Amino acid sequence: MTEDPFVAHRSLLFTVAYEMLGSAADAEDVLQESWLRWAEVDRSRVIDARAYLVRTVTRQALNRLRTLARSREDYVGEWLPEPLLTSPDVAEDVELAESVSIAMLTVLETLGPTERAVFVLREVFELPYGEIAKAIGKSAAAVRQIARRAREHVAARRPRVQVSRSEQQAVVDRFLLALRTGQLQELVDVMAPDVVLIADGGGLAAAALAPIHGVESVAKVLARTDRAEMVAFATTAVWLNGAPAGRIEIDGELATAVSLVVENGQVTRVYLVRNPRKLTRLDEPAELAR
Repeated sequence: MTEDPFVAHRSLLFTVAYEMLGSAADAEDVLQESWLRWAEVDRSRVIDARAYLVRTVTRQALNRLRTLARSREDYVGEWLPEPLLTSPDVAEDVELAESVSIAMLTVLETLGPTERAVFVLREVFELPYGEIAKAIGKSAAAVRQIARRAREHVAARRPRVQVSRSEQQAVVDRFLLALRTGQLQELVDVMAPDVVLIADGGGLAAAALAPIHGVESVAKVLARTDRAEMVAFATTAVWLNGAPAGRIEIDGELATAVSLVVENGQVTRVYLVRNPRKLTRLDEPAELAR
């Protein structure tokens, strides 16, 4: 029995939706809506099911993204993407791993909905301009211009440093150990002088409402959290969004997902996702593909 194309390409479709939305929950909703539409299609008239499904998911994700843009304006504090538990295998595809990193998804959040869709489809999934034009309802010439602007926008903001996974893992391990043991000096040593901490509590968990800049300020915030809850405080190394990362548990419950940007052996960005609604999908690895 031949597998339904939607099922066969589900990982790809989820990845498209997730990269456009930065939210696994919203990506799953988009896939559900797309599945309902696919169920009503006359399959005999579909020449390329993969391309058809990518177009359908893109349109649904664009609609969802425009709706979310309004709600995110009222979000309490800093908004960060919903983290995904991933297997180390995702890191084998360097471009895919970079595109789903928390740092990159945060940059994509600064693009408009159409620009984000074009950037994701062209730069990550390498779709032809003509195919993207069909997905977003614009001409191929317009898509080329949008793609150029989006590339320039992202290039000016994306993390520029690439480190080996072993170096990233070593720095993450040092960071988590210092956090777990409350070694303030070790925290200072493992972070760059101009490190930035961004936390997302969504109004549901304690978190700084604005980015914190500078190693002394960031270390004090992290150490203060550690000391206050030391008795039931545990850190674990995991893979999130295609890179070594960490999780913090308090009283045996997941409290924070930690993602780091590493440059020259030091942490330059600390992302703390504390919104409990964004921590519900970290038990099973997500299936990503392109």
